Amino acid sequence: MPDPETYRFQNDGGIPNSPLPLLLHRAALPADAGAMERRFAANGWTGAWRNGIYPFHHFHSIAHEVLGIARGSVRAALGGPGGAVLELREGDVVVIPAGVGHRNLGDSGDLLVVGAYPGGAEWDLRRGDPAEHAEMVRNIAAVPLPAADPLTGCGGIWRE
Repeated sequence: MPDPETYRFQNDGGIPNSPLPLLLHRAALPADAGAMERRFAANGWTGAWRNGIYPFHHFHSIAHEVLGIARGSVRAALGGPGGAVLELREGDVVVIPAGVGHRNLGDSGDLLVVGAYPGGAEWDLRRGDPAEHAEMVRNIAAVPLPAADPLTGCGGIWRE
């Protein structure tokens, strides 16, 4: 499998982001929700759901997340308001470290995303409230690295 695109985002005082890079694997899986769920689960990323991406900047402070684009496309803001805007298409897989902001800026209307978490971890929904910032930074620092990559099952997903 080719190396993923990597993106790093700075803490902006609202969206904390992460010292770990966001990983984008282009056309990594068939555009099939069931196949994505099975692949993620086989590699220890469970608690799968099917839906879209929220239309507001948000992040998870207690879990890493994988998103697979099973149908359609989406223009996604990643890393918060000052981050990157990327077009995600069918078959793309994004591994989002805890704390990294993401938002749907517009989609094809038929968007279907499959999401999951390492070990089926519990997750929270945060919007970057500055009053919660210090707590969120502590939460993010305490999130363990996943045991395996959601695509390959190999350890060391974030090789530094």
